[in-house]
Amino acid sequence: MRNPENELAEIKSMMERSTRFISLSGLSGVLAGIYAFLGAGIAWYWVYYPSSGLGFDSEINSTADLQSKLLVVAILVLFLAIGTAYLLSQSKSQKKSQKFWSPASKRFLLALFIPVIAGGFFSFALIHKSAYEFLAPATLTFYGLGLISASHFTLGEIRNLGIGQLVLGILAAFFPDFGLICWALGFGLLHVIYGSMMYYRYDR
Repeated sequence: MRNPENELAEIKSMMERSTRFISLSGLSGVLAGIYAFLGAGIAWYWVYYPSSGLGFDSEINSTADLQSKLLVVAILVLFLAIGTAYLLSQSKSQKKSQKFWSPASKRFLLALFIPVIAGGFFSFALIHKSAYEFLAPATLTFYGLGLISASHFTLGEIRNLGIGQLVLGILAAFFPDFGLICWALGFGLLHVIYGSMMYYRYDR
């Protein structure tokens, strides 16, 4: 007779694969954090160098050319992060003989991207109104809400990552002068921390 504990473990594993997207790559989170750090560094250099500012400053003259360059950097960071997450997660699913496109992965992506896309349109509205000091709070907050929503369909660490993003977004809204550093901490540092945790727990 087979060991009942092994059978229960197999049943649990099958249920997780059918209800949760467990192929999410921790390494992709680390790389997304690195991309965000690089993007934040470039933005700080263009906007504040050689001053010592860390975030929004109402005295800074934001030209149309600067806005365009910052938008390009933001889009590049976004596509690099999404592309890396897709490629590494797909590779992880193949190594573990799991189906990447499954009902669980579709639910995960839908739950994540509805708030993120809404946040993107909201951010464009802020740009249209020249309310640049609220871009960091908006992107952090909507992304955090997306992660919390998507955490029901993937690894539990994603929920804590979302809460961290949400807290930093609210702090950035109250202290807009530190918006850039909050953005770097959220999209950079927290991604590296939680990506590393997920890598050592699930990917090795």
